[in-house]
Amino acid sequence: MKTVLSTKMLSLPQKELFLNSGLGLVEYDALKIDFLNTEIPLDHNNYIFTSKNAVKAFLNQAKALDLSNYNAFCVGEKTKSILEENGVKVIEMAENASALAEILVKKHQKESFLFLCGNKRRDELPASLKKNNVQYKELEVYRTQLNAKAFQRDFDGILFFSPSGIRSYLLKNTLGNSTLFCIGNTTAAEAQKHSKNIIPANKPTIENVLVQAINHFKHL
Repeated sequence: MKTVLSTKMLSLPQKELFLNSGLGLVEYDALKIDFLNTEIPLDHNNYIFTSKNAVKAFLNQAKALDLSNYNAFCVGEKTKSILEENGVKVIEMAENASALAEILVKKHQKESFLFLCGNKRRDELPASLKKNNVQYKELEVYRTQLNAKAFQRDFDGILFFSPSGIRSYLLKNTLGNSTLFCIGNTTAAEAQKHSKNIIPANKPTIENVLVQAINHFKHL
């Protein structure tokens, strides 16, 4: 039986999808998220979210308010659906931060934004807003820590969901001949520094990463 390591704990439906395919699964969290006691100003109209953790931090502080007064600009379908489930209007959604920056510059240049992010946020979005004179403030609301763990074995496949996840795994392990399944281009670019056996997802969702792994091993 082929065994795959997920560097993120999966939800029950995600796990079932995987185990029904006849593959073995080992899972752990390669990253640990610490929410900060940052006070988020709730008097802005437009908020930028490039991760679900930033949304969580926002909702924790804003839950007593009427969230329909807020506009969100976000990365990823999952992030969008969490915002909408909580009554926040999602004005724009893109599949990655660079694409979102492009939309903001093109369509919303005269507006101002509050960008809620973590300590590992990438530079493309703020750099693009700055370069194009879009008004924004940035606030760090959570920190991502590497959660290193040694595995005394090799895996046929490894699922990676961020560049930080790859760095965390490599602190105590090697990649060997594992096939690496990556959630997006930035994660795949990090993986390419260490391996040639890389299969990126067609869409940046956890489910799509799982499907890529299932399809790959089914055809072997």
